[in-house]
Formats: sequence, C-alpha cells, structure tokens
Amino acid sequence: MEIDLEQLKALFQAVEEHGITELSLEHGDEKIVIRRDHGVAARVAAVSAPSPAASTAAPPPEPAPAAVEGEYITSPFVGTFYRAPSPTSPPFVDVGQKVAKGRPLCIVEAMKLMNEIEAEFPCTILEILVENGKPVEYGDKLFRVKRD
Repeated sequence: MEIDLEQLKALFQAVEEHGITELSLEHGDEKIVIRRDHGVAARVAAVSAPSPAASTAAPPPEPAPAAVEGEYITSPFVGTFYRAPSPTSPPFVDVGQKVAKGRPLCIVEAMKLMNEIEAEFPCTILEILVENGKPVEYGDKLFRVKRD
C-alpha cells in the first residue's frame, strides 16, 4: 500500500478532529492502523494483515490496581521505546515533571517510523516504566501519571 506523508498527516488529523478511536485501512495483505488509546494520541502502526482465522479485536485494557495511585499511559502499538528524540538529546519528560496536554512524552519506533506519544491531558509523571531502547508491545504500560 503506497501512502505518502501528506495522506498520513490527513488521516491523523481526521482521527483527532472527529474523536475516532481506531481507523484501519487494508489493501491486500497490508494493513495500516491508527489508534487513539488511554491517555496517548497514537500516531501510526503499519502491520501485515492477520490471517482470516486471526481476531482483529484488541483485548480490553487491564484495570489499574486500586492500591496504586495514578493512571497508566500505554503503548498504542509494538515498537521500540525512546525517552528522547535522539541519543544526545535530553529526555522528553522526567519523574515528577508536570506535563501539558499535547506535549510529547516519548517516541515508539514502529517499522522505521518514529511515532511521538503525546499527553492527552495535563498530568504529572509519577513513574517511567520502560527503559530507553527497550521493545514494547501493544498495551504495555509506559508511564504512571496523575491527572492535574
């Protein structure tokens, strides 16, 4: 499936503007999924289409334990977690930092695409749950935050 950057940006904008939680595009055995999920604005995940026998429904998110303060920001797709835009740059956020809505929190690299994960609400970073450069799966907890 050929899709240029301008088309991809238009899809992101439509997802944001219309409050769409998931958009899937399929062509042959290729599939692009754009998903907004639990405190982050997901940017894109391009995957091969599953076999007809495979389920495309995502498992429901795990509820946070009642004893733990805060909410979790999870990975919207499979990729590699990066705390900073480059190896020599400072991290996007640190523990204890207050973050405004729309501020980048990290990058998840998926299929050679660098996807910024942004805060969907003002919050304070309570804990960073993934080490820089480590792989993450869909739904993995990246940050524990407290809404401001």
